Amino acid sequence: MGKSAIIIPARYGSSRLEGKPLIVVGGKPIIQWVYEKAKASKYADMIIVATDDKRIFDCVKSFGGEVEMTSENHKCGSDRIREVVDRHPEISYICNLQGDEPLIEPASIDEVIQNVKEDAKADISTLIRKISSEEAQNPNLVKCVTDKNGFALYFSRSKIPFERNAGACYFGHLGIYGYKREALIKMTELPQTPLEKSESLEQLRALENGMRIKTSVVNFVPVGIDTQEDVERFRSIIETKLQ
Repeated sequence: MGKSAIIIPARYGSSRLEGKPLIVVGGKPIIQWVYEKAKASKYADMIIVATDDKRIFDCVKSFGGEVEMTSENHKCGSDRIREVVDRHPEISYICNLQGDEPLIEPASIDEVIQNVKEDAKADISTLIRKISSEEAQNPNLVKCVTDKNGFALYFSRSKIPFERNAGACYFGHLGIYGYKREALIKMTELPQTPLEKSESLEQLRALENGMRIKTSVVNFVPVGIDTQEDVERFRSIIETKLQ
């Protein structure tokens, strides 16, 4: 059986928070926080940061991490990860871990890897969490509905399902993915689809092409770093833990 790899795409450029992988919180850059969470995974054989910036490359090297340079021309993280996977024929399973999720739980990373390795029906795996009806109204929080076996039926920025009758459950999506190697290759070679363009959600390309996405429900609230306010919230959490 081939190896399992966690690949962390990390760009310096960001429209909302430039250079965020290198922002220091609690004495460590954010990319190191993420890398150390990946290192705590039980199922990953390899961990690689994929970047297009020498500053991030040098930073990862400085704390002893594995890192590879990738093209500056990639439009999304999946394409950046594909470039790394093409260099490593030994990799059969891939976890795409975002470089701005410093509080991701290692057990949840393992759940993503395990689902895509052990479920023959799963091309891709990901995580969802239960959210309130009020949270579900936020278009920046992607929602997911699944079948009874936990396979995704649809992802949307809209509130789904529509609550015509009381009792609906809402689930928010966490942006971490597991792929079988052939699924990642297929995804990155397929053209964008109408639903993907409409919602600006790459995972809809997979669903529109008949690929199956297995979900697992987790109970933690992620702290993604997209704005300076997110940085301060993360800093506050870390300072509280260190007290």
